[in-house]
Amino acid sequence: MPARKILCLSLGAEGKTVEGHLRRAGWDVACCSDVSAAHSLLAQRKFSVALVVADAAQRLDEAGVAALEACVHASLKTEWVALCEQAVLESHVFRALILNCFFDYQVLPLEWPDLDRMIEHAAQRAMLRHGVADTSPEADTLGMVGQAGSMVQLRKDIRKVAGAFAPVLIHGESGSGKELAAHAIHACSPRKSGPWVEVNCGAIAPSLIHSELFGYVKGAFTGASADRRGLIEAADGGTIFLDEIGDLPLELQANLLRFLQEKTIQRVGAVRSTAVDVRVVAASHVNLAEAVARGRFREDLFYRLNVLTIEVPPLRQRMDDVPLLAKHFLKVCAADRPRRVEGFDRQALAAMAAYSWPGNVRELYNCVQRAVVMTDQRYISARDLGLAPADVVASTDLDAARTLAEREAIARALTLMGNNVTRAARELGVSRMTLYRLMDKHRISAEAS
Repeated sequence: MPARKILCLSLGAEGKTVEGHLRRAGWDVACCSDVSAAHSLLAQRKFSVALVVADAAQRLDEAGVAALEACVHASLKTEWVALCEQAVLESHVFRALILNCFFDYQVLPLEWPDLDRMIEHAAQRAMLRHGVADTSPEADTLGMVGQAGSMVQLRKDIRKVAGAFAPVLIHGESGSGKELAAHAIHACSPRKSGPWVEVNCGAIAPSLIHSELFGYVKGAFTGASADRRGLIEAADGGTIFLDEIGDLPLELQANLLRFLQEKTIQRVGAVRSTAVDVRVVAASHVNLAEAVARGRFREDLFYRLNVLTIEVPPLRQRMDDVPLLAKHFLKVCAADRPRRVEGFDRQALAAMAAYSWPGNVRELYNCVQRAVVMTDQRYISARDLGLAPADVVASTDLDAARTLAEREAIARALTLMGNNVTRAARELGVSRMTLYRLMDKHRISAEAS
């Protein structure tokens, strides 16, 4: 497990305040005030998380952003997060850096629990991506916790497809672990020493996604002051992971299809194409075959991607893994906390076993993380987890019980987050659009919850 060390790159007046909070929260903090110093620290020490604190008083110019981007790419085992003022995000190059290279960001001003949650989640991701496979007694886990038959099969499937060059399409619900599966494919492949580039197709504005994926040349549009390679080109020699590919605009799907067919890309404004050697792994929580039937996804692109397929099971289909995952997350979240939390009481274990986990593994992690912070006991209770004790569930109809649990989880998250849908979605471990669909399904409004 990576040590709980964090690098704080302070590019503004808020840095000292944030540094003090992190130290009080138990982090081993190394603080610096310029990118070159950060680069030196990253070369000397291992950090699970790096936090960039930026305000409007000291903005990075394009050269500074380029230096920071190089710093990020040189620290592949560190997860990067940012804390910045809204005005800083008005910079096109800084905004692109956040979208392309950072795990998450928060906008000032914010409450400390929001910062803690973001950093803890980043540390957990760093551990899952770079620590589990090396430290687990089972050398063949590929960084994925679970002993259920579906997980054993998933690991077998990953090894089978890893050695091929053909595209891989990963199916699975939000929060089920599609990103971990994709990274495991890359880590087991002959391309493992090459770049690993992640793109969330649903998180980039439609007006920006073309230039982000394919890059642009100087003068291609207002603000294009220099040539910039796109994310596909940045993955040359390695793997690009296109998460939530079902959210890709139709007009851009044609460009992606051309890239898959010809193995070339053309930057915005360029007159010549560039050959690239990239393996594509894509994922979607929506049924792409149904999206094709509804005219929302290109049929030719679907068949081009649907060569090798992987299915990541939802957590409710591997409930025997819930105690393993919960104990694993507890170990991660409780590390270095001043108050010792030793485990879960029997009611908590029963409640977790009875719950349907609509947000899957991500929701389970969030529940455990919150419980570690909120509990006053040595053993976490069902109440600490925000779950009803299993013995009060009256319904004997499994589907009805799951539907009820799903509805209650959504209502509870909305209430907890003050009816803020974005934060409630993050708490549940689902995308905002998925939460809107679930709210519509259960006829829940943010005001009425």
